[in-house]
Amino acid sequence: MKFEPLHLLRHYVLVLAASLVISALHYFFAPQKPYVVSLVYSLCIGSCNWAVIDLGRFVVGVDPRTQWPRGWRGPALVAGGIVLGYLTGTALADAWFGWSSWEGQSAQQLRASLLVTLVAGVVISGYFYLQGKGQVLQKNMEEAQHQATEAQLRLLLTQLEPHMLFNTLANLRALVGIDPDRAQQMLDHLIAYLRATLNASRATEHSLQAEFDRLRDYLELMVVRMGPRLSYQLDLPHDLAQAAIPPLLLQALVENSIRHGLEPKVEGGHIRISALAVPGDAAQSPQLQITVQDSGVGLTSAPLPAPQERGRGFGLTQVRERLLTLYGPEALLNLAPAQPGPGTSVQLRFRLHTVTPTDHPTEPPAAHV
Repeated sequence: MKFEPLHLLRHYVLVLAASLVISALHYFFAPQKPYVVSLVYSLCIGSCNWAVIDLGRFVVGVDPRTQWPRGWRGPALVAGGIVLGYLTGTALADAWFGWSSWEGQSAQQLRASLLVTLVAGVVISGYFYLQGKGQVLQKNMEEAQHQATEAQLRLLLTQLEPHMLFNTLANLRALVGIDPDRAQQMLDHLIAYLRATLNASRATEHSLQAEFDRLRDYLELMVVRMGPRLSYQLDLPHDLAQAAIPPLLLQALVENSIRHGLEPKVEGGHIRISALAVPGDAAQSPQLQITVQDSGVGLTSAPLPAPQERGRGFGLTQVRERLLTLYGPEALLNLAPAQPGPGTSVQLRFRLHTVTPTDHPTEPPAAHV
């Protein structure tokens, strides 16, 4: 069991509070004795009980599932702690006042005092036992929830990776027959992209710099296939290079921009990916805002769906579910016509936090045209 001073201090404060209540009750039923006498005895006995029982757990050993000694050792520790605590606490109080409780009280008074100590010790020890067990269960639930969240993120990511790979291989197949040189160049980019992506894609989060690097690799693949019909720009402020983001989160958005925005347009177009830090209000932490905007055919070429129906395609659905799983309902995804148009803009916003610096370069990527 790990020694936690603050945890033990909280227990001791509760014991002191219970001792104050017991002293007040004792004075209420026996007002002939000064209150300070009841107070000193209650505090001394309560403190000694706490020291023997709560600290004794470190000597006896505890069950990690309950934070309490296993089997018969738990009740034995409580019983021994109550008796020893009562005797030691009474001796300390006697020394404080300079008299002997054993000579000044009747057998009935001593039995009543011991009974109060026994009931209080059992109740407080039972409370600490249930509290410790509840904390362990809560910790186990949080760990299970974290594992379930991570498993769901892995599942969503494994669904996204084949989707991107199949689209790229289909484009490569089309180039092989009509332009072998460009197909070879595209294959080289694909190998470099996969080599850099496979390790990063196994993490729950990585830096925004790494995400932009992967986007640059992917867009270079698309430039080989589309030629001058595609241009792009990556705008990453230096102070956001180490902001945390789920791997390949922006991949699906860029794919959508190319497939549904630029490819149907004869002259192609431009894609701009930018990042911005948005200060939070008093009830909200700072937010990371990322915008993927294209100059493609836009949403106006077809009836615009209702806001609740926007973003139901595979890519946007994956992005939305990953944000919800990782950041909760505070994460936002907004799909809207580009301003100024034509084109489409997808804006993400979620909690801003940083990752541990990696070997990735921290300089923002240069714009590619």
